[in-house]
Amino acid sequence: MNPHDYTWIFALGIVASICDAFGIGANDVANSFASSVSSGSLTLAQACIIAVFTEFLGALLLGSSTSETIKGGILSVKQFSDQPELLMLGMLCALVGSATWVIFASKKGAPVSTTHSIVGAIIGVGISAFGGKAIKWDYSGVAKIITSWFVSPAAAGIVTAIIYLPTRFFILESPNSLERGIKAIPIYFFITSLIGAFYIIYKGAPGTNAAKMPVGAIVGISFGVAAGVTAFAWVFFVKWLRRKVIGKEDIRWYHILFVHFIKHRPMPSQPPTESSFSTESIEASRGLETGSEAEIEDKAVVSASQGDIATKAIEAGKEANANPSEPAEKQASRVFHIWTLFKYYALRGIKKDVRNLNNTKLSNVHNAAKKFDDDTEYLFSFLQIITACLASFAHGSNDVANAAGPIASIYETWKQARVNESGKSPVPTWILAMAGAAIDLGLVTFGYHVMRRLGNGVTYLSPSRGFSAELGASLTVLTASKIGLPVSTTHCITGAITAIGLCNGSFRAINWRVLAWCMLSWLVTLPIAGLIAGLLFAFGSNAPNKLI
Repeated sequence: MNPHDYTWIFALGIVASICDAFGIGANDVANSFASSVSSGSLTLAQACIIAVFTEFLGALLLGSSTSETIKGGILSVKQFSDQPELLMLGMLCALVGSATWVIFASKKGAPVSTTHSIVGAIIGVGISAFGGKAIKWDYSGVAKIITSWFVSPAAAGIVTAIIYLPTRFFILESPNSLERGIKAIPIYFFITSLIGAFYIIYKGAPGTNAAKMPVGAIVGISFGVAAGVTAFAWVFFVKWLRRKVIGKEDIRWYHILFVHFIKHRPMPSQPPTESSFSTESIEASRGLETGSEAEIEDKAVVSASQGDIATKAIEAGKEANANPSEPAEKQASRVFHIWTLFKYYALRGIKKDVRNLNNTKLSNVHNAAKKFDDDTEYLFSFLQIITACLASFAHGSNDVANAAGPIASIYETWKQARVNESGKSPVPTWILAMAGAAIDLGLVTFGYHVMRRLGNGVTYLSPSRGFSAELGASLTVLTASKIGLPVSTTHCITGAITAIGLCNGSFRAINWRVLAWCMLSWLVTLPIAGLIAGLLFAFGSNAPNKLI
């Protein structure tokens, strides 16, 4: 093989890498934000807007400068040294196998581990190329992955319960829960910011040697950052909460910085009008319709007005073709309708009902969970937004390697015509940016399937419950990854949400059918992704290279 041979593999690898990153966004990022959206702390549109920045920046700024070609060291790249082009083909097949399974699972609303998907695909390639003996089946390889199916949800569930139960008993169930909650908010800010600062510094900011700092120094800096955030929350945010929640004043979130200088702003009294009543009625009817059949929106059933817009846009296009000399007014109208039609389909993925609050099939599960004061729950919405951003930023920096690692290996082999036997390939910035953008696209257009299934589909989530689940999952992933325990972000958030349901004190507060579906999807991820990738590699590597 010579440099820049097999350019077609490199080109297809880019496409496959984009598809795999798209699946990561539709699945992994979606399940990371599922609790925030399901609890009502964020709307689906707000979650997508936040994730577009946090995922992309996490992938671009803190994405690994080097990425393992063979995730987990389950297959040695040295076996491809004699034929580097086979390594390129193998990584292409692995990306196709992983992307195919993850996108399919996302369409069905099954939260799967994208890390395990790419690992399973690489296992399939390894077996197809060198047989079963080439794979590490012991605890350093496949056995470690299987262990994570049980370790991840159990560990995250325990951490989440430790966070949520004191919150429930000492704040939410207190007769003066609102006052206790406002006093405790700075403490929660301290814990959340401490974890976030420690992770970012310990991970290592780009262009610095932060990751090489002594642990004591990192802890000290993290405590300093947390103390500053806590002071801000005590001076400004608590005052803002008292005026907003207790005083019921008409102040916005951006008033936090100068809340001490704003005069009393009473909430304007607006009597209900006919138009507002009709709007609420329409929204309620839409909610009931969506809740009674969660998949109704997947059949592209739109409101009458949206249907009219789409119909008019299509008719305008036909009219323009029939009358090429149409007046300027009609041309402008046609362009407007085409733009409206494009905008509708482009934003269709963020206008879905994923909360399932009116789903009659889940009413027994949701009713089994004890409800608490709405104002007290509102206090945790802001904390949950912070934990969602932290989890998304961390996810972008970590799991981007699932899509970037194989294509980086293909690119390096294509450019140098040899195998990097270290097993690690440098990841160019353009690959990280490409993968980060594809992750965002997957969440915005396809992520609602997994959000609908995982959030309130497992148990009832409120802001306090969602905050505890996200913080517990993030803390578990952070701690376990640093001490070498096998965990998955998908499995952790699933275990955290399940723990929240168990903390309600009733097994009826959990949708066990959905959990069984999730577990099944975990079990079949390795074999299905591996089968697809292995068959593709067997076909490609044994195909004739000349036609006689």
